[in-house]
Amino acid sequence: MIEHIQLLRNVGQYDNLNPPAQTALTPFTLIYGENARGKTTLAAVLRSLATGDPRLVLERHRLGAQHPPHVVIRHAGGAAVFQNGAWSHPLPNVAIFDDVFVSANVCSGIELQSGHRQNLHELILGARGVALNGALQGHVARIEEHNTVLRNLAEAIPAGALGPYKVDAFCDLEPDAEIDQKIQDAERRLAAARSADVIRQRPGFQAIQLPDFDIDGIDIVMRRTLADVEAAAAERARSHIGKLGRSGENWVSEGMTLIAPASVGGETEVCPFCAQNLAGSDLIAHYRAYFSQEYDDLKATIRQTGIGVRETHGGDIPSAFERNVRTAAQAHEFWKDFAELPALDIDTAAVARKWNAARESVLEQLRAKAASPLEAMALTHETRQSIQDYRACIAEVTALSERFVGANARLELVKEQAAADDLSALRTDLAKLNAQKARFEPEVLPHCAAYMTEKAAKTATEALRTEARAALDQYRQQIFPAFEAAINDYLRRFGAPFRLGEVQSVNNRSGSSASYVVVINQQNVDVTADAGPSFRNTLSAGDRNTLALAFFFASLEQDPDLANKIVLIDDPMTSLDDHRTLRTREEIMALAARVRQVIVLSHSKPFLCSLWEQADRNSSVALRINRAAVGSEIAVWDVRSDSISEHDKRHELVRGYLQVASPAREREVAQALRPILESFMRVAYPEQFPPGTLLGPFINICEQRVGGPNGILSAVDIVELKFLLNYANRFHHDSNSAWQTAAINDAELSDFSHRTLIFASRR
Repeated sequence: MIEHIQLLRNVGQYDNLNPPAQTALTPFTLIYGENARGKTTLAAVLRSLATGDPRLVLERHRLGAQHPPHVVIRHAGGAAVFQNGAWSHPLPNVAIFDDVFVSANVCSGIELQSGHRQNLHELILGARGVALNGALQGHVARIEEHNTVLRNLAEAIPAGALGPYKVDAFCDLEPDAEIDQKIQDAERRLAAARSADVIRQRPGFQAIQLPDFDIDGIDIVMRRTLADVEAAAAERARSHIGKLGRSGENWVSEGMTLIAPASVGGETEVCPFCAQNLAGSDLIAHYRAYFSQEYDDLKATIRQTGIGVRETHGGDIPSAFERNVRTAAQAHEFWKDFAELPALDIDTAAVARKWNAARESVLEQLRAKAASPLEAMALTHETRQSIQDYRACIAEVTALSERFVGANARLELVKEQAAADDLSALRTDLAKLNAQKARFEPEVLPHCAAYMTEKAAKTATEALRTEARAALDQYRQQIFPAFEAAINDYLRRFGAPFRLGEVQSVNNRSGSSASYVVVINQQNVDVTADAGPSFRNTLSAGDRNTLALAFFFASLEQDPDLANKIVLIDDPMTSLDDHRTLRTREEIMALAARVRQVIVLSHSKPFLCSLWEQADRNSSVALRINRAAVGSEIAVWDVRSDSISEHDKRHELVRGYLQVASPAREREVAQALRPILESFMRVAYPEQFPPGTLLGPFINICEQRVGGPNGILSAVDIVELKFLLNYANRFHHDSNSAWQTAAINDAELSDFSHRTLIFASRR
């Protein structure tokens, strides 16, 4: 049982509501509230609590509130808290009748849609039927999941692997030990048949080569000196040249060739630089021995070696290599469809970098040797490593070239096989062979195994679905006729001029649904008809609401846990006439004796007051939703003050005055006397004192009929009534212009009050 709504914060009209303890709910709770005060919000909060759906609360977030909704509802099992967009726990044993129930299960306005019949199907089934239907739908959903998984598993099998086969036939293929040879033969025949003319004219692969460096020859040149030069002369010359710095040797060598031109016309040789006599220079003799013809030959050898390196490894040679690689790549692109070829993965950029590094390093060494021809040198470790790196490229290119050139024999065989053949048959045969091989490839085999396993699981689930459907159908055969009888029983009680017929369950693509017809004047009306009699034009608003109430009460009848149910009913008498409103009150009171708790919300005081009159005061409470400074508040409702009529209030006022005099209320008491008399006459003599009649003319009629067969009042009663009326008229504006200031005597007022009550209570 819901015991207390402890907190409603930032929800609908409720800003920060903390109702007092005296507003605790009881087994029978009535809540009055004017329109737009928050009744629907309470119903939405409790529906959210029952279903656990937070959207029903979140969508009623109070306008302008900075913080999210916060709700605390105490019930017999503890406290349910809505905070941070979720309930701490739901309270599923709550059933709610409101506009949401009507629009979900009956109609939206005048429209009856498929969703209403589907929801009605769930409503009719009840908890046990919903469980059976849930089991069935679970199996159906599982089958859909199987289908989805099977589709995904089928899609996971490489599309090219299936070939011409469907998935099931593909997975049934048998392995073949000779499949590779068969595929190879089929591919060759198909390739030859498809491009016979082109392949006959296409050349094969040409060899690709990279030039090498003659390290031994370069080393000989680098180490070479002039062995026949006198040691003393060579030492003297090298010592002086060493003082001249880098390129000093070349400078001196070239200078020696200029002595003769500089000495022309002189008697002795002179220095080409300073024109001094060289006769006394013994260094010149050493130079002549040092820079001999053999020296010139050595320089020429060094120069020719460098030229050879540039010619072998420079110029167009690298470009020619790249062209050869491109040509091979083009040939590879063409022939790969007809024969098995090695991959062409030469990184020409990497080769060029290593090639260029080796070439420049060797040339740099030769330039150093050319600068000092007589100095014995050797290739550095870095230069040798560059050459070794480049030689690795040579080995890679050579090996790949040999493989491609070796494939030319296979290409010639392809050309010879290029003959006319049946392309369609070859394609089909090859596709089947490829599929047969692919079926048992490691990347395909697990997919097929998973597919077959899932297919077997689907078959098992289909068997469970069949069993669940049989169980549900059997239950439907029991519950739908019982529900139809219950619905029509409630419609009869409500005095509805129609009945339901052919209430049954149907299965469609979107799930299970309920169908029914409305029986009016013994005629079946198809409620889903687009034209002619239908739901929209045969049932009034009151009829639709009556039907909704009948659905609701009948669904409760099917609940095996009805005794523990908490039922909330929000404004059930909308569009109902007096009779149906009366019957609704009676059904609510009967329901209250069978469930754990009934909560009734309404904007109609008379409706709630009538319920209050029949309720057990020991287990009932009446609350009202009032307008507060900001939003709404929940307070105790004094039903009695709204239940009694004005006539009853006037009687109570006069009786109270007779018991205890109240000077503050004596004029109010005096004014109440004449209406008491008029109300009595309206009830006692409805024919002679109809609405609009005044007591004065009525007395005249009574006097005329005294003693006659159609007499109304006796002469004594007429006299008494005149006395009472004359006194009462002193306090009414239509008979005394000074009625507001007329003097009042307590004894006199008490006397006439007592006499008026006696007169108005006579039989």
